[in-house]
Amino acid sequence: MCTVIILRRPRDIWPLLLAANRDEMPGRPWEPPGRHWPDRNNVVAGCDRLAGGSWIGVNDVGVVAAVMNRSGSLGPALNRRSRGELVLEALDHAEAEAAANALCDLSPTSFRSFNLVVADTQDAFWLRHAGEDAGAIEVAKIPLGLSMITDLDRNDITCPRIRDYLPLFAVAPVPMPENDDWAAWETLLAGRSLDPENDPNAAMTLRSEGGITTLSSSIIALPAPCIPTSKPFWRFAPGPPDTTLFATLNMTVGVEKNRG
Repeated sequence: MCTVIILRRPRDIWPLLLAANRDEMPGRPWEPPGRHWPDRNNVVAGCDRLAGGSWIGVNDVGVVAAVMNRSGSLGPALNRRSRGELVLEALDHAEAEAAANALCDLSPTSFRSFNLVVADTQDAFWLRHAGEDAGAIEVAKIPLGLSMITDLDRNDITCPRIRDYLPLFAVAPVPMPENDDWAAWETLLAGRSLDPENDPNAAMTLRSEGGITTLSSSIIALPAPCIPTSKPFWRFAPGPPDTTLFATLNMTVGVEKNRG
């Protein structure tokens, strides 16, 4: 159950903040965000070595994309494309709206069910593929303010993680990239279950023996177009964020650069 938190503030100098925890089987090989694709050298993204796609990435013109499995659809399936391809295809576009329009026309029978977030500083979209029986891939605008998506629907409080953590993100201090201040969100991304005996799946960071585990965590900040000298910031923890430090990626080459 991966998670995406998105904050849209069009009039702010950082109009888009997107955080994500990646939950996956620990044995699935992957590489941290970088410029892994020679035919897409404008893309910085994490690389799933098994299928060649990605779970999250950003391109040089400021489009960000992140994909999540829907409930009950973990893992690959025969005769289905990898959902990691969706992130790379979204990042082929210069605008989030163009990406959303193109991807919602894909055949739903080509993929297992998914939630896909595609955003830039002007727009943000949630693409929902609820399964082959649900028909076409749906696309909806993500409203201004705070949203949280897991393997269910946006802000769906039947998900224990959304129920417990959306209110905490709503009152937490917002990251300030210009001051290198990310502490509140990094702490929440590392959060354990508030009621571990009754609801361990409510944790932001999951741990299990041989099962789904939070393998990495990200916070991406996109600057306003009126600040041409600013670049996106990407904070990345290359392991469970409750035990692994975040560092700022060097977006030029996509390797980690610790800013202290």
